[in-house]
Amino acid sequence: MTTSGTSKAAPRAATLPDPALPAASRPGGGRGIVNSAHLVSDKSPELSEFEFGLIIAAHGFQRWMTRCMGAAGLRDLGQLDVLVLHTVNHRARLKKLADICFVLNIEDSHTVAYSLKKLQKAGLVSAARKGKEALYATTPAGEQACLTYREVRERCLIDSLHSLGLSNQEIGDLAQRLRALSGLYDQAARAATSL
Repeated sequence: MTTSGTSKAAPRAATLPDPALPAASRPGGGRGIVNSAHLVSDKSPELSEFEFGLIIAAHGFQRWMTRCMGAAGLRDLGQLDVLVLHTVNHRARLKKLADICFVLNIEDSHTVAYSLKKLQKAGLVSAARKGKEALYATTPAGEQACLTYREVRERCLIDSLHSLGLSNQEIGDLAQRLRALSGLYDQAARAATSL
């Protein structure tokens, strides 16, 4: 409470007018939701809306992964650990550190190496040497953890998925667009590095 007896309002995401669309066709009467109004470009205000959606979706997804794995019985794994475990388990093939980093689009290989050590210590991943390279695979306990995660995912996420009103085709289309946009961000990051 302030001294005048009114409560302070919680900070809100900035909104911006979108001149390209009629006010009636946009939620909130023609205003998009962004978190960094100072970054909004006249050329594409929608990109700022997308980025805000991506930020909150990414954090929601990370929270979901750790909670889902916790419900599967492994409460000490972080979001990167869960991603690495599922990637190692994918198609039951041996994986190199470089392959895991490449698939997950992670530059800092030491974070993945640390995660692999943590998963090995937990008995979920094993490593075998082939020359100078370590190859990783899930142990039976790691494979079972992935299957239990799948069961929790089916029960808690998949069963409620279509309450959003999205078809599987629309979700697939969104996935393709997201992958395309990730390439755009990678290209922009390379360009920014060369400045």
